Amino acid sequence: MGKLFFVDLTKCTACRGCQVACKQWKQLPAEETKQTGTHQNPPDLTYNTLKIVHFIEGKFNNKFDWVFFPEQCRHCYEPPCMGQANLDDEGAVIQDEATGAVVFTPLIANTDGASVRSACPYDIPREAKDNKGASKCDMCIDRVRENLLPACVLSCPTGCMHFGDEKEITEMANKRLAEVKKDYPDAVIGDPSSVRVLYLFQYDPKKYTSHAIADASGVNPLSRQELFAKLFNRNKQA
Repeated sequence: MGKLFFVDLTKCTACRGCQVACKQWKQLPAEETKQTGTHQNPPDLTYNTLKIVHFIEGKFNNKFDWVFFPEQCRHCYEPPCMGQANLDDEGAVIQDEATGAVVFTPLIANTDGASVRSACPYDIPREAKDNKGASKCDMCIDRVRENLLPACVLSCPTGCMHFGDEKEITEMANKRLAEVKKDYPDAVIGDPSSVRVLYLFQYDPKKYTSHAIADASGVNPLSRQELFAKLFNRNKQA
């Protein structure tokens, strides 16, 4: 059945503990950033920033609100990034059988990072500076295999982030959605049938970021037929 995250955005306070915990566990360097007029910092995901909390302020259902969106890889059930990357080097991206985690292996360095990113409907992978490969969240697969929580989930102080077995988390998400709908009638779970990170949006997901849900992104991942065509052309040229 695999593992799922459940992220209840009604409980996110933008403390950014998850963002810092990810950096700390992965031993990734800090970003040199500038003030851009928002508390969101750094401004976006990068090769060395695998998780970021978006700050979104504006009118929601005719009232002002400030909402937060801790974004990460969705660990798709059928990951387009894997299909794209493995055209360049088979095994560059794998899907862990036990958890469902989508993991970039060292072979990702042999791929076109920009193409891997463009295949993702959530615009998550970030290419290296030389475009050789890309990076993203790996579900803290090293921790999960030792029965530990992902670093981001462990750090969350408000009950926003949860992680566990698919059945348990799905039930938790659906129960919480029913509760939240009493105050936020437009609340939804984003793309629940296709991803392993279930975000509970209290408002229309399209108002959070342009890639919050797959339908909003405008990205059309390669179909199986297109992938085979590209693979055939690559072999023909080799």
